[in-house]
Amino acid sequence: MSEFVYLQTIADLLKLFQPGENLHHPLITIIDFSKVKGHVGDGTKISADFYCIMFKTYANNYVKYGRKNIDFQDGSLICMAPNQVIEMDSEIETADSMSGWGLFFHPDLIRGTSLGDKMKEYNFFSYEISEALHLSEKEKQILYDCVLKIEAELRENIDIYSQHIIVSTLELLLSYCIRFYGRQFITRKSSNNAVVAQIETMLNEYFKKNDIHERGLPTVKYLAEQVHLSPSYLSDLLKKETGKNTQDHIHFYLIEEAKNILLSTNKSVSEIAYSLGFEYPQYFNKLFKQKTGKTPVKFRTMN
Repeated sequence: MSEFVYLQTIADLLKLFQPGENLHHPLITIIDFSKVKGHVGDGTKISADFYCIMFKTYANNYVKYGRKNIDFQDGSLICMAPNQVIEMDSEIETADSMSGWGLFFHPDLIRGTSLGDKMKEYNFFSYEISEALHLSEKEKQILYDCVLKIEAELRENIDIYSQHIIVSTLELLLSYCIRFYGRQFITRKSSNNAVVAQIETMLNEYFKKNDIHERGLPTVKYLAEQVHLSPSYLSDLLKKETGKNTQDHIHFYLIEEAKNILLSTNKSVSEIAYSLGFEYPQYFNKLFKQKTGKTPVKFRTMN
């Protein structure tokens, strides 16, 4: 039976990994993974109440997220939001087999700041680990420079400027992450196009079937599972490639099917709404008008 480790505070994290040096801040820390003395056993699942940004390189180590094993031998950046679960799939035998850094910060650090208000915009905290950010040498250095600036500030005595400087540098690091993920989406354009084609085919076939009223409308989660991506990563990929996120794609095919039914049958708007998986016809009316500028009845009479 696998062990489950729940880390509530930064102090809990330091106790688990035993990095040797404690930068003495209750809400944020930086760990040099080559210096950790504690080890986590095979199959151990870890969840924390804080954000984790980790750049790791393992010689013989894997971690598992969901059912996927991820090899970090080449190194990549992982960003995890509070309460996500990571599973260690083999033991870390020596510090020599592991290198890289980890930046860990509690939501209380950024609460009430502009960064706290923006955290929901950083969708990559909801990506699966298999969708990690692969960095060029230049990108690695840019992020590491931000980490070093935060570390230098943590070594200073805390004063009235400390939090502002730390949070501002953290926001800069996250802005670079957005830029680098944008680059990664571009460099993977051919594989991304294949995903776009898959989504369009699935939605086209989904709405052609006559059992939507039983199955319900396709969800973002359902489509993401079909292409083996996280919902957030899929939406960002589609947005980058097509200008529309996953929900927009669902609505597009839904409205197109609704238009076809409106013009090819005498079904009432309520019947059409039910046939398309809506429990309440007024929701269908509202969405149709939002997307077309016309009510279903007006669209039918005008065409």
